[in-house]
Amino acid sequence: MSIEKFGEWIRESNNIVFFGGAGTSTESNIPDFRTQDTGLYDKNHKYPYPPEVMISHSFFIQHTRDFYDFYKTNMVYKDAKPNDAHKTLAKLEEEGKLKAVITQNIDGLHQKAGSKNVLELHGSIYRNYCMECNKKYDLDYILNTDNVPKCKVCGGIVRPDVVLYQEGLDMEVLNRAIWYIKNADMLIVGGTSLVVYPAAGLVDYYNGNKLVLINRDETPYDNTADLIIHDSIGKVLKNAVER
Repeated sequence: MSIEKFGEWIRESNNIVFFGGAGTSTESNIPDFRTQDTGLYDKNHKYPYPPEVMISHSFFIQHTRDFYDFYKTNMVYKDAKPNDAHKTLAKLEEEGKLKAVITQNIDGLHQKAGSKNVLELHGSIYRNYCMECNKKYDLDYILNTDNVPKCKVCGGIVRPDVVLYQEGLDMEVLNRAIWYIKNADMLIVGGTSLVVYPAAGLVDYYNGNKLVLINRDETPYDNTADLIIHDSIGKVLKNAVER
């Protein structure tokens, strides 16, 4: 019944915004942090530090080589393919119903699926730059460097354009996300635990009456949602749209 209602809301809405997290990409075999057995905490974690420490700003500065060893092994999934969630959202955008995808993910799968207006709150593995001269580099340059990637022009360290722990979000991207959510007639939140701020607080800017939460586990916003579906986000989105 909830899938039917979800599909009905999608059909009658023309200003939909999707806000997603790591759970959107787990069906593409990209692990999140805490899923039992497959999350980064359980997945052969050989390091003496937890994942949050290893992808923090201070760790990057102090232990750059170890950072890249962890980052390239655990945060980059170049061969991952878009799943039904990514594909369905791209289809809704093409139809003019979905106005923006706001994502906490850095994997670029929404763009691979065909989505055009993607707001990446935490950046992207596909963008990299020299910390000294700002020269841009692609992902292959990072992956093909054995140790710490250095700039060909000035020799500075090349870092991913991703938001590490201890770093702030890009305010321009954040403000655009707020604008889209404020103006949405339907907000679909999927694959995020809604516990990491400031991103989780974006839901508070929604003013409508079609707040849909799709997540396998409960979230702190379950009691404020208009519709809650605890299931696979890819399956839910595909079935709702195809009804």
